[in-house]
Amino acid sequence: MTSANSQSMKPATVAKKLGIYLPATPQEFQDSEITRADFAELLANAPEWLAELRRTGPHPRPVVAQKLNISISGLARGGITEALTTAEITELLAAPPQWLVVERATHAAVRSEAKRIKEEAVKKEATKEAKTNATAKRDAPKASKRDHA
Repeated sequence: MTSANSQSMKPATVAKKLGIYLPATPQEFQDSEITRADFAELLANAPEWLAELRRTGPHPRPVVAQKLNISISGLARGGITEALTTAEITELLAAPPQWLVVERATHAAVRSEAKRIKEEAVKKEATKEAKTNATAKRDAPKASKRDHA
């Protein structure tokens, strides 16, 4: 699966980039080095096992957290330490336990605050740029009528 002079990645790296749970992949995948070309091929033409893993899981914790709309830390606080299947995630979403409700609210608040801080930084940068431009314009030498003649 590898060639002598092309870059290769470990299966764990490829699984992370694909958003799949490595222990659920075929043994052949787990035992091989994957080249960048092989990785591109997996992205372009996913084999059935990859499509099935993405569809039904089990999913790694970052994917589970994203599907539940909480942080990975929130998963740990909720007692979720293992990969979950799509069916298990759907069950949690259908009848969310109290910890999930709390974590979703916390995650939403954190995202909202991060957005507010980012917008504030953009606003400060725009104000700073406007002041810089005004100063530069004020301090620029004045053109006289002789300069245009």
